[in-house]
Amino acid sequence: MPRYEVPTIPETITVHLGTPDSAAQNVTLSFPDYIKNVASSEIYPTWPEAALRANIYAQITFALNRVFTEWYRSRGYDFDITSSTQYDQAFVNGREVFGNINRIVDEVFNNYVVRQGSVEPLFTQFCNGTTVTCEGLSQWGTVSLANQGFTPYEILQYYYGDDINIVRNAPVAPYIPSYPGTPFGFGSSGNEVRTIQVELNRIGNNYPAIPKIVPANGLYGESTADAVRVFQGVFGLPQTGVVNKATWYQIKYIFAAVKGLAELTSEGLRPSEVEQTFPEQLSLGDYGQPVRSLQYYLNVISYFNPEIPEVTADGVFGSDTEGQVIAFETFYGLTPNGVVDFRTWQLIQQIYDDILAGLPTGYEQGAAALYPGYNLTPGLANDDVRELQTYLSVIGANYRDIPEVQVTGVFDAQTENAVRRFQELFGLDVTGVVGAPTWDAIAREYNFIKLGTQRP
Repeated sequence: MPRYEVPTIPETITVHLGTPDSAAQNVTLSFPDYIKNVASSEIYPTWPEAALRANIYAQITFALNRVFTEWYRSRGYDFDITSSTQYDQAFVNGREVFGNINRIVDEVFNNYVVRQGSVEPLFTQFCNGTTVTCEGLSQWGTVSLANQGFTPYEILQYYYGDDINIVRNAPVAPYIPSYPGTPFGFGSSGNEVRTIQVELNRIGNNYPAIPKIVPANGLYGESTADAVRVFQGVFGLPQTGVVNKATWYQIKYIFAAVKGLAELTSEGLRPSEVEQTFPEQLSLGDYGQPVRSLQYYLNVISYFNPEIPEVTADGVFGSDTEGQVIAFETFYGLTPNGVVDFRTWQLIQQIYDDILAGLPTGYEQGAAALYPGYNLTPGLANDDVRELQTYLSVIGANYRDIPEVQVTGVFDAQTENAVRRFQELFGLDVTGVVGAPTWDAIAREYNFIKLGTQRP
């Protein structure tokens, strides 16, 4: 699972055919084939379809939670999940699967359950509800609810609470263990550094001897080394200040423990902990949302610094964007190679944040504000969401296909739906998340409607 990104569906999953410490075989198979096997082993194909789907959602999400939290790998095991119902969910190697289960899994294997305002797959505990009961879903209970006319989502709400969402059509990607492969320490930079900074800061809430790392910006300085050394001392590791494999996974293990990531009452991984994930490098020939975001940031900087040329924010890293990057690097003292690595991204974001901080109150003069510098995601509640809703409300009053939203300051389901419809209508990636490209497009449209003008 890529580090601190919104979860993807692993192409494969490795199953230990026994209890965790047993000398049993490991088997690796595709994630959909694993879910088909589990569903055929756990539930009956004659059950109502709504019950089948609710159970399969729970089984998918349970497995994804194990993978995403690295529940077993952080403990030194070389597998993702076991076949033991004492610990996980039933899996019978080589068994046949039922036809209707095969069909349903093919439709929904990349959908999973999350708690609202969180991103990691919920720990969807379940049991049969007859010989064994638990706090989660009752498998036989789903049959009764389905016969009463409950939908799969309503069944899941019945057992896991009203504050759940279903992530649909998540992308499929190869499984990548989170440990970056080599030890890293003072002077290092990148997403792996930011990962341990975020986790150590959260662990420090429960272990106050561990000093806070401020800012958690992906740069491994002395404050990060100090926090790592104290962590290592608290948990009986050599106090080197260097994050090797043992330290990395001990951090993961303790982080999961203090946050309760594997519990129904999960504190959850907040959107703020996954925002601003940096693509390791952007250069000539790249394209997509990261490039569009880069262009937005640099175009705003260009508006305030004439030494930086403005380019069309089309999501394509062409020669114009390369020249814009070179101009930025030259002006701000970086090697002018036209390649955006982690340090370049950090400086771009720093300059952008400095611009935001230096703007006087009321600078907008009726126009939309500049992008606040972080992803706005469902569940978020603050003044930036209120601004977003204000813009969407105006746009919705002028576009029949975009629903109007109430201005509450809470990024609720109504707001997410409006964002998705806007993204679809304006040719953006339909994610329901408001990053720089989406904010820019919303702001431009709002400005055009209100003022007949556009700002960068």
